[in-house]
Amino acid sequence: MTEKRTEIATLAGGCFWCTEAVIQKLRGVDKVVPGYTGGHVPNPTYNDVCTGLTGHAEAIQVHFDPDAISYQQLLDVFFALHDPTTLNRQDADVGPQYRSAVYYHDEAQKLTVERVIEAIKASGMYPSPVVTEVAPAGEYYVAEDYHHNFYQDNKSYPYCAIVIDPKIQKLYKNFQPLLATP
Repeated sequence: MTEKRTEIATLAGGCFWCTEAVIQKLRGVDKVVPGYTGGHVPNPTYNDVCTGLTGHAEAIQVHFDPDAISYQQLLDVFFALHDPTTLNRQDADVGPQYRSAVYYHDEAQKLTVERVIEAIKASGMYPSPVVTEVAPAGEYYVAEDYHHNFYQDNKSYPYCAIVIDPKIQKLYKNFQPLLATP
């Protein structure tokens, strides 16, 4: 019996509650861990990151089986469910902590994300330029416990209904073949 392979993708696309809720629904995703990365302050807290002064982005680390879902497929979902053309903003969330970013873990991931961004640019799907930061993965700080599985645990929270639910509906509509079976 062969052991299941696992890779890690680190993605920032606005509020980590949103990206976590969407990516958790994909087949081959073993775990999604919200946290902070890309900044200069060690061991930041949510309150620190919310100031916009730590340099960190709210992000998720996705542990996935590349035999079930490819890194490119994760990126396809990621780019379709947030706006990679708005600098330091997603929906009503504003600040550098909400930037669009992909933090690659190896050269293959770097080349894949660059190729995906070039395809997005060539497609003309967005009238504005893509501003997604592409950088090597660095130190990753896991978010406080109450941020984990936020959507699953707080579906009646207004933010979930107004911001996250439409993203999940878009996922169901456009990425049915990539969804995990219940």
